[in-house]
Amino acid sequence: MPNQFDFIAIEGVIGVGKTSLAELLAERRDARLVLEQFEENPFLPKFYEHRERYAFQTQLAFLASRFKQQQNMTNRDLFHDFIISDYMFEKDRIFARLNLDEDELGLYDNIYQIMTGIAASPNLVIYLQSGVERLMDNIKKRNREYEKHITEEYLKELNDAYNHFFYHYNKSPLITINASEIDFVKYPDQLDYIEEQIFEKPIRNNTHIHIIPD
Repeated sequence: MPNQFDFIAIEGVIGVGKTSLAELLAERRDARLVLEQFEENPFLPKFYEHRERYAFQTQLAFLASRFKQQQNMTNRDLFHDFIISDYMFEKDRIFARLNLDEDELGLYDNIYQIMTGIAASPNLVIYLQSGVERLMDNIKKRNREYEKHITEEYLKELNDAYNHFFYHYNKSPLITINASEIDFVKYPDQLDYIEEQIFEKPIRNNTHIHIIPD
């Protein structure tokens, strides 16, 4: 019997391919697609140039934007049976813990705790995992101007924070996919396999999908 979900969130570090996978699966499964509106954050380019100076403003702007999207997710969609998103609301705190100082994090948490109880919760999370070298390569290939200041050191910190978060994650079934050596955009058979594992195979918490590269 095919798996049924109301809300699938795809997560991973910058450049891992979560937006591409969300778009491809949503198209194949006729799902409502919700994408993070990172380009609307006016502080993001400044953050990558001066991380400490603009971390708090960037974080609060993302928190407000993500929460607004989460509220809209609770509205019933007559045209789609379920949602696929390229982020989950809880990811916001991964960045906050990494980038904010103690006083800023305390103020942030006061706001976050109010919002997190109201935000939509996925009943399946797909975590795309990758090495820093592949992440840097993907970021360079897509050539976004404001991402040119991202360093390998920052990506390593972020990668470690994500791995720690999902190692302890237990709020929904979790599928982890090693995306370091695959390309599901270029190779449809890899996407076919991922789709089959998500929608047609029994899912347990902490399921790992290993794909042999073409």
